[in-house]
Amino acid sequence: METVLRIDEARESKDLDFSGIPTSYYLLGLLSAFENRFQAVADASMEVISWKQFFAIICINLCKTPPTLRELSDILGSSHQNVKKILLKLQQRGFVEFVPDESDRRKQRIVLTERCLRFCEKTDETGGRIMEEMFRGIPEEDLETTIRTITNIGRNLDSVRA
Repeated sequence: METVLRIDEARESKDLDFSGIPTSYYLLGLLSAFENRFQAVADASMEVISWKQFFAIICINLCKTPPTLRELSDILGSSHQNVKKILLKLQQRGFVEFVPDESDRRKQRIVLTERCLRFCEKTDETGGRIMEEMFRGIPEEDLETTIRTITNIGRNLDSVRA
């Protein structure tokens, strides 16, 4: 197995110099490094689809009514083009279908298939174990603080783009 330098080890490394880096920059780097590491673990555990594809499935499943491409893109925080690519791959695997909106035939809604729902049931146990291990020993209040912090950073990012 490949040895990966963890971010906490990197901070103490003699080969790297983090002095002078503002805390906010360090946090952004930490989040990016975490995303990459998490995606690698998640991709390896699912085998059939990627983490990004599975995340799209999770977000579709959270919607009270099947979302449109625009709605899903907003939820995922990604461009229409990127989300469309993800959905086309999921459609090829038989995990999603595009169905016309009942009130506006120009819109297409994204629906999870039975095959997708069966896949999700099978991966539930593995995903649960990964999540349990990943968050082991972290108090709920720390998680809530992290959620609030990232949510606030996201709001600030939205105002930068406006």
